[in-house]
Amino acid sequence: MPIGESELILNADGSIYHLNLLPDDIAPTVIVVGDPNRVGQVSKYFDSIDVIKQKREFLTHTGHLNGKRLTVLSTGIGTGNIDIVLNELDALVNIDFATREVKEHFTALKIVRIGTSGAIQPHISVDSFILSDYAIGLDGILHFYEKDKVEIPEMTKTLIDHLDWKEYGITPYTSKSDTSLKKQLESNRIRLGITATNGGFYGPQGRELRLSPKLVDFHSRLMSYSFEGKTITNLEMETATIYGLSKLLGHKAVSLNAILANRPLGTFSRNPLVTIDALIQLTLDLLTQ
Repeated sequence: MPIGESELILNADGSIYHLNLLPDDIAPTVIVVGDPNRVGQVSKYFDSIDVIKQKREFLTHTGHLNGKRLTVLSTGIGTGNIDIVLNELDALVNIDFATREVKEHFTALKIVRIGTSGAIQPHISVDSFILSDYAIGLDGILHFYEKDKVEIPEMTKTLIDHLDWKEYGITPYTSKSDTSLKKQLESNRIRLGITATNGGFYGPQGRELRLSPKLVDFHSRLMSYSFEGKTITNLEMETATIYGLSKLLGHKAVSLNAILANRPLGTFSRNPLVTIDALIQLTLDLLTQ
């Protein structure tokens, strides 16, 4: 049955509504970054670029590196934007825009996030890298989908009991990186960790300017949780939703984090652009070996 015009929204040129992309505009491997300015920081290492398109905060460059076609796409900040990006990327490869029907043959994308993050454990150095082995969602996006199909039940249960934030309307969910893509991106320069994702930058990450966060034990609760001997390493705004939606849609996803801040120590990188560039180059090397 065709998908209705109000559900699958296409632009006048037949491109998907928010991303402004046609199916041939993206590669099988998609690197997602938050900042549109970071797209060029990635694609400057490509051997060639054949697609440049932008709409709102969604900037896309597609090209080739070492004979491999790659796409780099900016998502903007936050889990709400991830909901848009993941669903529209999937539509580009798994829905026939002419018939508005799901294609008979499924296509799985490789989705690699290159992002920035803050460590919540004192021993994790600023300017280091973390691969999110597991992710914890403190936002609400995945609750609108059948998240039970992709969660880690034991982890979710122990996390809910440990945090004990039900009275605040916070019910965390859990998700995991793709095993095969994680293996491709493993390096002795990258630490494995558990990443917590929330929908905001200030109160939802325990920051205080003029408004005091309601959860006075926010960091201490997160810092003291462990699963299979692993603690929560860092806090950011996209990973858990990327993992959850990717698994539900059948895609492979891994999130790589450049640690620019250490929250317990109150420190921040003195050379954030250098750190991010180093992670970009390492990721591209691992993807195109």
